Amino acid sequence: MHKTFLFIFCGMIAAMGLCLGSGPVAAETATTLEDQTAVAVTIYNEDLALVRDRREVQLPEGEIRLAVREVSARIRPETALLRTRDGNSPLRVIEQNFDFDLLTPDKLLEKYVGRDVLLVRTHPTSGAEQTQPATVLAYNDGVPVLKVGDRIETGVPGRLVYPDVPETLRVRPTLVLLLDNPRTGQRELELSYLSGGLSWRADYVARLNESDDRLDLSGWVTLTNRSGIAFRNAQVQLVAGDVQQARDRMRAAEAQPRMAMAMQDAAPQEESLFEYHLYTLARPTSIRDNQTKQVSLLSAAELPVRKELVLRGAPHFYTGRYGEPQRGLKVAVHIAFDNREQDGLGVPLPKGIMRVYKDDSRGTAQFVGEDRIDHTPKNEEVRLRLGSSFDLTAEKVQTDYHKLDQGRDKSPVIETAWRITLKNAKPQAETVRVEEPLPGDWTILEENFPHRKLSSALAAWDIEVPAEGEAALEYRARIRY
Repeated sequence: MHKTFLFIFCGMIAAMGLCLGSGPVAAETATTLEDQTAVAVTIYNEDLALVRDRREVQLPEGEIRLAVREVSARIRPETALLRTRDGNSPLRVIEQNFDFDLLTPDKLLEKYVGRDVLLVRTHPTSGAEQTQPATVLAYNDGVPVLKVGDRIETGVPGRLVYPDVPETLRVRPTLVLLLDNPRTGQRELELSYLSGGLSWRADYVARLNESDDRLDLSGWVTLTNRSGIAFRNAQVQLVAGDVQQARDRMRAAEAQPRMAMAMQDAAPQEESLFEYHLYTLARPTSIRDNQTKQVSLLSAAELPVRKELVLRGAPHFYTGRYGEPQRGLKVAVHIAFDNREQDGLGVPLPKGIMRVYKDDSRGTAQFVGEDRIDHTPKNEEVRLRLGSSFDLTAEKVQTDYHKLDQGRDKSPVIETAWRITLKNAKPQAETVRVEEPLPGDWTILEENFPHRKLSSALAAWDIEVPAEGEAALEYRARIRY
């Protein structure tokens, strides 16, 4: 009865291939990088890339398993799309699997638990090899447990010989697709997929002139590949912009990349793409796995630049009484320039780090600071904070503070007065902009230098500090919270 039931059950589902031995298993055809005719990579800022891998493969007719070897180890299998490019009958994709269980000695032993192997030993005196059949009973903590004849052995000296490699182990990350191919012959296929492990960023190098009013600017694209495979002669495009991803990004590998430099014959071509900007490198380039490569992005000379010395306060100074002077305050050094075509630039600048150099008295370039810029459209200002001035210092003292009677709305009102003393040890005069973030509804009642209202919460004074001298700003503010 049980045999009859099993026969009927297998007959019902034989068409689905669910009963062992019910039908032929689809043959596997492998394709490697030797079949690759072209590859293109579009890289985004946030550990994301779109890979388009084109290959020519000889395929039999019917249902087959196509093993696409040497795909990215960081592939997102759910994003894979296989298309034909030869104009003939399309393929039908029935199923796809990503095999990332890679062949290693440990993995091979794990897969052979419960299976037979050959144990090869060398006689210590004669050097002759002796071969015995053995069964792998277990493999834990790097130690195999073998049954050799009627004995159980661990830590066995010698080597193990395996009859074959299990199908579940792959030499390289492999995407296996179950296809229905309508005809035999050479097919041109394109596999597209999203992958982690590829990223890019912009790096900039600026060089100030002697008077700090002009700079030369160079931009570089830094490509990083931690995807697990190399891309040979790839057409590379870069998307600048913040692209939304609906899922968590995969974790980046920890390997430290190698660095390579590559000069391009021309700057990348730039164009708008949706609400982003797309840069296409001028010629194909190869990116090895665990490699960082730089290519030229842009260059500009003699850009007009403004140097600014800024002392910035904090809102909490206006919330209470401060008896002790604030000494040794730092004056920040900024430079700013406009991303305008008439000044020699006027191109979209991807976000990145801009490093600034200046020649010393001997003509040797010295590093003077760096700052990170966000994506900057043309005709916008680029402003960098490079550090703090050595020769300019400040002292801040609260000279008065008292609370006033509350108004009808019971809002607290205070008056506070401050003196900010700026000292300049340089042999030439400097102008320092004092910026004070003022909370609530504020009014400057008294001042010895005129202020500018930069925003609803920011007042600024431009103070000229004489050479090897000092200047003091005094003001009184009324604040209603």
